[in-house]
This record gives sequence, structure tokens and C-alpha cells, in this order.
Amino acid sequence: MPKKFMKRYIPSPERVRAIESLHFLGDILHEPNLWHVNRHCIARAFLIGVFLAFIPMPAQMLAAAFGAIWLNANLPLAVALVWISNPLTMPPIFYFNYKIGAMLLDRPVITFEFQPSWQWLSERIVEIGIPLYIGSIAVATMLACISYLLIQILWRRRVRLDWRQRRHRV
Repeated sequence: MPKKFMKRYIPSPERVRAIESLHFLGDILHEPNLWHVNRHCIARAFLIGVFLAFIPMPAQMLAAAFGAIWLNANLPLAVALVWISNPLTMPPIFYFNYKIGAMLLDRPVITFEFQPSWQWLSERIVEIGIPLYIGSIAVATMLACISYLLIQILWRRRVRLDWRQRRHRV
């Protein structure tokens, strides 16, 4: 069952509450919906985590935590899913997002070589940044909605299959 699989990898609420650096949050971590492993909480966690993974921004994990608290999603999973975009996957993901944004804005894709200098960044921030964020929002929205629906469908399918197997065993 999906619930057993998810519980195996998600830390327990007691383990997270024991982390002293999180005590400033008070009773927020005691909200049971943040730790539930059910179809709705997991699907919302995928919605939040996948969406934020494809948005180029600092503090993605913090944003995912706030989103999970706001939408009553599974907190550990939402935070973990933002690591889809990690230092290895960020360049291809964000270049793809940039190309989609340039296509949506009907702009040519600029061939450029990254130079780690303030001058290069200040010259290119608008011509690269706007298509990057437009493309990121489009790709993030599409993938987040697909992942939400896919979790809902796969979870229901698995529960139905388990019910059928139990019925045939009796």
C-alpha cells in the first residue's frame, strides 16, 4: 500500500519535534495534518514541492514548508521534493524553462556563456530573467498539476487493487 511505503521514508513527528533548532515554531509542528500519510496530504505535498522545485528562487525549502503548513500538506515530503532541482539538475531545468519562456514571449533564444561577474549579470538580468521566470512558472504549474493528479490516480488505483486482492483471498 502507498501509505506503508511513504511512512518508511518520512521522519516521524516526534523525531522532528526533538530538533531543538525548530522549537521557535511552537505548536505549528504539532498540527497532525502536516504528518498524515494519506492521498490528499501526499498529493498536496507533491503539488507544492514540484511547483517550487522548478522556480528559481532562494530558500525553496522554507517556501515549501510554509506552503505545506498553509495547505495542510505532508511537510517532510513537500520540503524534500524541492530537491528535484539540485546543483546537478538546475542548469538543464532552468535552461529548459528559459527556452519555454522565450517561446511563450516570442523572443529568440539567446546563446550566451555565463560569466560570474556583476557586469555580466546586470547586463543580462532582464533579457534572460523575464523569459526564465515566465517559463519557470509555466513549467512548474504544468508539472505540479500533473504530479498532483498522478498521485491521486495512482493512489486510488493501488487501493482498488488491494481491495480486489483482499476480496479474492477470502
